[in-house]
Amino acid sequence: MSLKCGIVGLPNVGKSTLFNCLSNAKAQSANFPFCTIEPNVGVITVPDERLAVLAPLVNTTKLVPTTVEIVDIAGLVKGASKGEGLGNKFLGNIRETDAIIHVLRCFDDPNVVREGGAPVDPVSDKEIIDTELQLKDLETCEARIKKVEKIAQVGGDKNAKVEYEVLCAYREALLQGKNARSVEFESKEEQDAAKGLFLLTSKPVMYVCNVDEESAATGNAYVEAVREAVKDEDAEILVVAAATEADIAELETYEERQEFLADLGLEESGCNRLIKAAYKMLQLETFLTAGEMEVKAWTYRKGWKAPQCAGVIHTDFEKGFIRAQVIKYDDFVRLGSEAAVREAGLLHIEGKDYVVQDGDIMHFLFNV
Repeated sequence: MSLKCGIVGLPNVGKSTLFNCLSNAKAQSANFPFCTIEPNVGVITVPDERLAVLAPLVNTTKLVPTTVEIVDIAGLVKGASKGEGLGNKFLGNIRETDAIIHVLRCFDDPNVVREGGAPVDPVSDKEIIDTELQLKDLETCEARIKKVEKIAQVGGDKNAKVEYEVLCAYREALLQGKNARSVEFESKEEQDAAKGLFLLTSKPVMYVCNVDEESAATGNAYVEAVREAVKDEDAEILVVAAATEADIAELETYEERQEFLADLGLEESGCNRLIKAAYKMLQLETFLTAGEMEVKAWTYRKGWKAPQCAGVIHTDFEKGFIRAQVIKYDDFVRLGSEAAVREAGLLHIEGKDYVVQDGDIMHFLFNV
């Protein structure tokens, strides 16, 4: 399942440092008001403690976690919507992603240059990128309205009429300085038309406040300013100290990393929290397969039914789907084996209409 989160931000906010912590792809970065030109793509392992719990119960040492793609996108500058800097490339790269991780600088450091030498202001940084994306979306809407307006009003084409109404609703919101995702549509026809426009500001967003080490656990005044600025948005805020995460990534053992986190007052690294949040933002969940060969996590879209999830393993599984054997993760761990689960009557046989739940341990029966 090829779904991507794009990491965006102004130059020198720490997004490439964060990307390097998340993946093995090492972007070249330096302390200058310039930015990455080509997007770096990292295939990131999604942390899932359930795999390690199941492994000894099925007598295997092979764990196969699921993954999500993170893209480090070229830094944006003011005027990108008009082609300034690398604007067109930046906006094109965002269009190819499914969700946005927006990194905001929430730390003071006189050695790290902010564009134009201005003081640190994460809310202003957010507004710069919002404005550029909104302007590009407005341009897209205006151009599309010109194409469909006559067809909708004169030709009587039903689909064109729906698209025209959706475009007008988006245009009105964008002219008010709002993002496209703030507009909600009730009918499926409107929702489908909206989805087909691929507007930049319609994508789900998560704000990552990049703080100094001292603020990693509790945040700071900059973070509170961001919280206030986005309180009306349907967006998550994460507090991460990217430079500290880089130090943690250098430690050799799990025990050393946990000790470092404990000293900071954290239970889990910012990178782990970010990956899990990005996975959730993409509306992704995980079902599991467990046996002596391996314990493996499989990605599926929240709300998918059993045959669709079977198709994640192999298309033949979906084509010839008969039924699914389902064990709840908690039942398996509590009872200790598949045999014990069967004996307790907790192995469920499910058909084509079963909506898979996160953490389900599944075995598919099929015939092609």
